[in-house]
Amino acid sequence: MDTNRCRYCYKEIRDRDELVTASNWFRVRPFHYRCFELVEQDTKTIAGAWNPVNGRTGLVTVVLMLLLFLVMITTNILGGIGDLLGFLALYPVLLRVFSYLVYEIRLPKYIENKPRQ
Repeated sequence: MDTNRCRYCYKEIRDRDELVTASNWFRVRPFHYRCFELVEQDTKTIAGAWNPVNGRTGLVTVVLMLLLFLVMITTNILGGIGDLLGFLALYPVLLRVFSYLVYEIRLPKYIENKPRQ
C-alpha cells in the first residue's frame, strides 16, 4: 500500500508541505491541502466530517489533551470516571503519533522548486 497518495485525487503527495492527515471515525487518511479543502466542502453532516490531525489545530489539540490526561490521572477529580476521561483524552494524541509514523516521516520536509502536477 502506497501511503503517500492523496485519498481524494489519488496523486502522489511529494512533501510534508502538501500533506494534511485527517481523521474520521477511527480512520486516518492523507490528503493534499487543496484536496482537503474540497473534502470539507463536500461534507454534508457533522458525522461525516474529517478533522485535521497534523498542523496547528492538531498540535493545539494534542497539547490540550495531554494536559487533560495528566490532570485526570494525577488527581482524584471525578474519581474513576476522571481516570476514564483521561484515557479517552489520549485518543487524539495516539492519532497524531500514528499519523506521524505512517505518513509524515516518509516524506521530505520541503522540496524546493518542485514541478507542478
